Amino acid sequence: MRRFLRLAGATLASAALGLGGPAAAQNRVLTIGAQSAPSAMDPHFHSSNNNNAILRQVFNPLVDFNTRGELVPALAESWRAVDDLTWEFRLREGVRFHDGTPFEADDIAFTFARVPTVPNSPGPFTPFVRTVAGVEVVDGRTVRITTKEPNPFLDWDLSLVMMLSRRLHANATTADFNSGRAMIGTGAYRHVSYALGERHEMARNPDYWGGAVPWERVVMRFIPNAGARVATLLSGDVDLIDFVPTQDVARLSADPRMAVFGVDSQGTAYLFPDAARDQAPFVSDKQGRPLERNPLRDRRVRQALSMAINRGAIVERLLSGQGSPAEQFAAPSVGDRVPDMPPLPQDIDRARRLLAEAGYPDGFRLTLHGPNGWFAGDSDVLQAIAQGFTRIGVETRVEVLPPANFFTRATNRDFALFMTTYTSSIAANTLRQVVMTKNPATGAGPFNRQHYSNPAVDQPLAEALRTMDPARRRDLTAQAMRATIEDMGVIPVFYLKVNWAGQRARVRYDPSPAWYTNALLATPAE
Repeated sequence: MRRFLRLAGATLASAALGLGGPAAAQNRVLTIGAQSAPSAMDPHFHSSNNNNAILRQVFNPLVDFNTRGELVPALAESWRAVDDLTWEFRLREGVRFHDGTPFEADDIAFTFARVPTVPNSPGPFTPFVRTVAGVEVVDGRTVRITTKEPNPFLDWDLSLVMMLSRRLHANATTADFNSGRAMIGTGAYRHVSYALGERHEMARNPDYWGGAVPWERVVMRFIPNAGARVATLLSGDVDLIDFVPTQDVARLSADPRMAVFGVDSQGTAYLFPDAARDQAPFVSDKQGRPLERNPLRDRRVRQALSMAINRGAIVERLLSGQGSPAEQFAAPSVGDRVPDMPPLPQDIDRARRLLAEAGYPDGFRLTLHGPNGWFAGDSDVLQAIAQGFTRIGVETRVEVLPPANFFTRATNRDFALFMTTYTSSIAANTLRQVVMTKNPATGAGPFNRQHYSNPAVDQPLAEALRTMDPARRRDLTAQAMRATIEDMGVIPVFYLKVNWAGQRARVRYDPSPAWYTNALLATPAE
């Protein structure tokens, strides 16, 4: 029999993030206008920024990270690598789920086993538990996790896996989480209600292990239209918004009623070409007739498309300087990125020559797909890229879709070329998630929606992912990154700066390089 309550909640390590204090005792309500609703409330359904951010208010991982990119304690108060294949975690004492059920060591093994079994996931969490071989309960507060191979990133991996209860969630489906029946966590906020795609309400958990948090109630309103989100803030109907449109950053910064909180993110906006299939959808000759072969399979074509992009102009003109041109698949704030990658050039003449060498002297026709309302200015960026492609002879039209529809279709391989983003604090993880050859058995490539495969990427990356020596691991990651960019398996466009804006008299926000929008990073202004 299922055992569910109506209330639920959870959060990050608030004490580590400095969210406690005297203000927590006051009756405060925080209303957030967020761009994106979660694709599901199941914490193991879809590893996306907005899902992870929202659900961390209700569920906890063993290990967490703060906005400075540091790992911090959560349900585990400490941890260490005992040897190359063994990690020991010391669990926090007295943690309970919102209904009073204790969090126990056996819940960890249950959670790890559940992750790969969640059906229809558009972005599985499987890579984060892929190396776990076993969970040994040493005592009620000590757990040893053994791995199939050395995994230097195990603690980082586990910061993405939110813990569930074997007693409460043994039979819980994604539908149970969406309905609220299974929304029972261990964290700072209890789930109150969720209106699909519209509104999520939470209440402070008075028994939260991390201490009191400052907001008694949190209301997240999902407002995908950027203009409407800003108008709602200016009218005072919400206290805080995310994804401030780039053209509004200066205006809101100059408004004495408002405060803008920005940070260079760990995210890269990139194009993903279909380099795998012999024929691809949405590609034709200029008369609309199917081509004998998919031109995106030719590296010279992919390189030509990259050279057609004016990255500097996109950042300066369309994004009002809120970002920087990309030269690799990891933002400057990512620690293990390659330090000496040259800029990706714009060279229209060279791009045309590459197309001719590849057998397309007259170009071809292409549709570029992307999400509308995924990041600030995304539709304008797509149009600018399409104009660059057309200049080199690749006649390009743009089709944008709502994010939920877009990602479902991208996962179904409905597109020849699309734009999206990926965010991670570890370059090796970005490569593992997006360009490593897709392998459901190991969890590699869950976001490799174009089924890209390149041994020159896979071989050094696989070794990096099991190399405990940091210097050697960085060298191997760099080798995989250079191979990715040389082959243009993905085409990086720019690194994003993300901005939040709030009522100056009401709220302060600790901006998240991981794009996280939630109450855990917000504190009262006074």
